[in-house]
Amino acid sequence: MNELREILIGCPYCGENVEITVDCSVERQEYIEDCFVCCRPMTLSIICDAGEVDLQVRRDDEC
Repeated sequence: MNELREILIGCPYCGENVEITVDCSVERQEYIEDCFVCCRPMTLSIICDAGEVDLQVRRDDEC
């Protein structure tokens, strides 16, 4: 089974859709990735469970 998933998300700054790769071999993840369009940092919170991916994206300057 391929544990890498391509997921389309909307940048919380510029609103553009960007594609990210999620490694589902790690059940819980949180990391910062820059938007490929506007280069601003997005915080990604990811939970992978039984093939399902729960992904939340927020601005890095939000609490």
